[in-house]
Amino acid sequence: MDFSARLKELESFERKDNKASLSSMLKQNGFTRRDFLKYSSAMAAMLGLSSTFAPTIAKAIELADRLPVIWLHMAECTGCSESLLRSDAPTIDSLIFDYINLEYHETIMAASGFQAESNLENAMKKHKGKYILMVEGAIPAGQSSFYLTLGAHAKKGEEIAKQACNNAAAIFAIGACSSFGGIQAAAPNPTNAMPLSKITNKAVINVPGCPPSEKNIVGNVLHYVLYGTLPALDNYNRPKWAYENRIHDLCERRGHFDAGEFVQSFGDEGAKKGYCLYKVGCKGPYTFNNCSKLRFNQHTNWPIGAGHGCIGCSEPDFWDNMGPFEEPLKSHLFKSISADATSDKIGIGVLTLTGLTIAAHAVISSVKKD
Repeated sequence: MDFSARLKELESFERKDNKASLSSMLKQNGFTRRDFLKYSSAMAAMLGLSSTFAPTIAKAIELADRLPVIWLHMAECTGCSESLLRSDAPTIDSLIFDYINLEYHETIMAASGFQAESNLENAMKKHKGKYILMVEGAIPAGQSSFYLTLGAHAKKGEEIAKQACNNAAAIFAIGACSSFGGIQAAAPNPTNAMPLSKITNKAVINVPGCPPSEKNIVGNVLHYVLYGTLPALDNYNRPKWAYENRIHDLCERRGHFDAGEFVQSFGDEGAKKGYCLYKVGCKGPYTFNNCSKLRFNQHTNWPIGAGHGCIGCSEPDFWDNMGPFEEPLKSHLFKSISADATSDKIGIGVLTLTGLTIAAHAVISSVKKD
């Protein structure tokens, strides 16, 4: 891949006016150039590049303001946006999000009503075929599309999303709802809510999670800035660089699983000692995401670190398929490979677990996208 040619191409794009430079934004928030290069090196590793690409990543980030981004809100709670933006001490990820050429985002823009609607139409027209589209939330569709109307003219969300998809250069479904329907699409799904991929024929990259990590959001922007193409995907259209491994593979409690040390009930001695949460419902063995590495709240902690098991929110239809959230998956597809029985007899540990790991991954990988 000739990154230099791609970056030169981006340099020719128009820069959004009235934006502070990235270096000045970082400096104002207490980050040094050294901090920025360390961050760039970490992002290079996340995207599967060696640390020697850190200067290239840094250059790509500095050019991110040339790439227009439109962010739409459909049927959702805005938790994905808030995860990225709500912080008393902004991270480099959130500052980059402030820095990119964000043409439309209902949560943070000043415009409202007719002006907001006009801004969206102008952005799609001005940057037709060049903008990145990010969509948050499931979409009530078909005869139930009237459940989601937006803007001064009460346009249906499905209509707006389809129009925005048609003119986008790349499309990312942000969060569990946009990727797989989320709670809006859970049974009985009275609004006929659907994932974004169900209402467009264009390729949609799913970035699931409730919410997804800010690095997974920003990382996809950087991937597109660098490569100008979409990333390698798994069977659920999730970027492999972020969703290739199971939560369980890099969990800080994995050693306790291998040793047969489990929390039997919340608050017991095992919980105080940080034992494995599998028997109180952790879905980490069935969930593919990089939460184990990235964590949340400025990378300080994550649900398993705080004492509650993973609920599998980056998997399709997790609301219907992963519950009850505080019980092992006794009736789950993986019952056939005796996941629960394995944990009860875990003293033998590692070899059995290795077989379980491979089998679980094989089953999931064999499932074809609808």
